[in-house]
Amino acid sequence: MDRMLHGKTILLIISGSIAAYKSLDLIRRLRTCGACVRVILTKGGEQFITPLAVSALSGEKTYHDLFSLTDETEMGHIRLARMADLVVVAPASADLLARMAQGRADDMAAAVLLASTRDILVAPAMNVAMWNHPATQENWQLLLSRGILSIGPESGDMACHESGAGRMAEPEDILATIIDYFSAHQRLAGRRALVTSGPTHEPIDPVRYIGNRSSGKQGHAIATALAALGAETMLVSGPTALADPPGVTTIHVETARQMLATCMDALPRDIAVCAAAVSDWRTKDQAPQKIKKTTLKKTGTFPALKLVENPDILGIIGGPVVANRRNSRPDLVIGFAAETNQLRAQAQAKRQAKGCDWILANDVSQGVFGSPDNHVILIDEHSEEAWPPMTKTQVATRLAGRIADYFAASSKTDTPP
Repeated sequence: MDRMLHGKTILLIISGSIAAYKSLDLIRRLRTCGACVRVILTKGGEQFITPLAVSALSGEKTYHDLFSLTDETEMGHIRLARMADLVVVAPASADLLARMAQGRADDMAAAVLLASTRDILVAPAMNVAMWNHPATQENWQLLLSRGILSIGPESGDMACHESGAGRMAEPEDILATIIDYFSAHQRLAGRRALVTSGPTHEPIDPVRYIGNRSSGKQGHAIATALAALGAETMLVSGPTALADPPGVTTIHVETARQMLATCMDALPRDIAVCAAAVSDWRTKDQAPQKIKKTTLKKTGTFPALKLVENPDILGIIGGPVVANRRNSRPDLVIGFAAETNQLRAQAQAKRQAKGCDWILANDVSQGVFGSPDNHVILIDEHSEEAWPPMTKTQVATRLAGRIADYFAASSKTDTPP
């Protein structure tokens, strides 16, 4: 199992139970398999193991205080919740299960669990009477109905000298469950994907540029979602303020021509998602020095920008193979149509003109750029499907699932009877 979790980040929450000592072994096993392990230790958990022991094994800072200015500055609890590939609660005490069921956010662990958009795997651990109590069972069933993943509890002898259901699952079993989880979710393993993101900046002079309004949030989220499904993912990003997604090879560019050259050098056989807002034009000639406003006022003349068309990245990637192409067209090419009017008609026309298989149309007249939310219509050759308003992360997850479905169906079609 060595390095089977390479590149994965596990957020482990350790709550107040004598079984907390097993979590130290779980951390060791996860790291042996290549996972990055970040740990939240509750106040109850600190009664059984120390933050020093946790950090010594994880190699990371141990988090515990929701209102720590230092912790929030280094990595806020929302970011901590979102950066993990999987959240694991082991052990999960009866108290933490109750607070999870109620949607409480009164400490770091509960707040992160409430804010997390990732799957959560819970390993309960408590006295048999506490586990069998109707309140705990009601909380547990409620959590399961919400999609919580579970392992255990097991039956056997306990530290309190009683016997029955309530023992935390063994670390090796929790590790196996985590590996199985990622194996089941690696639907794009063996596939290669290219994603473009952000704007391009086309220089006028060394100071000024022509650009588009794009934060890169949607493209970065798509790259993250594809990597989470096992695709070997490259992100080609124009200038943004976003951190590079974990588990993704990121290349930074500025201009449309740089973006095209980078894409063509790394064009994969499987997937290309062109989410970047590429500037359609650039200036024909860039001034070597800053154009001074005072000089222009003295001469009474002002510069007229002569524009030339930038390369059509989506059209080139989606179009037929040409002689100077190093690679052939990817199997699935997906574009975006950011429009302000006649959304469907414009998007359909763009899909056909660019030669892409799918296009996601979104109305950008309502402040989509920079927003965490998006509202798209997925259009292919045969249909249009309007998705409900959702976050850009949710759009990315749904799109990655559709891409995995596409290749799963293609594999079945290609399989001889």
